[in-house]
Amino acid sequence: MRQVILFCVVGFIGFLVDAGIVQFLVSAFAANPYLSRLFSFLAAATTTWLFNRSFTFKHIRHYGRFGEWSRYVFAMCGGFAVNFSIYSAVVYHYPLAQRLPALAVAIGSIGGFVVNFSASRFWIFRHPES
Repeated sequence: MRQVILFCVVGFIGFLVDAGIVQFLVSAFAANPYLSRLFSFLAAATTTWLFNRSFTFKHIRHYGRFGEWSRYVFAMCGGFAVNFSIYSAVVYHYPLAQRLPALAVAIGSIGGFVVNFSASRFWIFRHPES
């Protein structure tokens, strides 16, 4: 249960990074809201990896830092696919979300949570078998 709670807290931090970067890119540079998500996702995934590595799953290591980070980002791509699909549908159908894509990030994040937690818990940071 501790891991789930910490994963949620870290996920919220990741959401702030993701939503903040995409909103900044769209607002400040009139960047494409779909392309901007690729940059915000990479930043958010790296942020959540650092926090999950340091707090949520702090005693579990199977790979070096780069190996763990690359596997983590790869694993998060499943959740991102779900998240991005929902995000894209919301941005496409609602003009408000085109101006405020952070709202669409929030809606999409709900869909990606289960996939991301499962990948983290059972692959990247799994407990060693006895």
